[in-house]
Amino acid sequence: MRLLWLLTALLAPPAIAQDAEGRRLFTSVTPACALCHTLKDAGAAGAIGPSLDELKPDAERVVKALRNGIGQMPAFRHLTEQEVQSLARYVESVAGR
Repeated sequence: MRLLWLLTALLAPPAIAQDAEGRRLFTSVTPACALCHTLKDAGAAGAIGPSLDELKPDAERVVKALRNGIGQMPAFRHLTEQEVQSLARYVESVAGR
């Protein structure tokens, strides 16, 4: 799976590679965003947090939620700045498609 992601990142146009990294993070960070949130592009059907497809947050809102937490969602302080930005851009680009 990691090899597939690496090949996608190396061979795909930058926007597609960015989406691949964001999707990977969405489904694999601990705890995984996909456990709580619905996001069709990621194949996620979580029912604890809001549906990101309905909410359609912009990247700034996602960054703020990841850094500070919101409601029951914890802050994801263990993520690097690059990971936070990748996740935020990914969610913004695919939410509501």
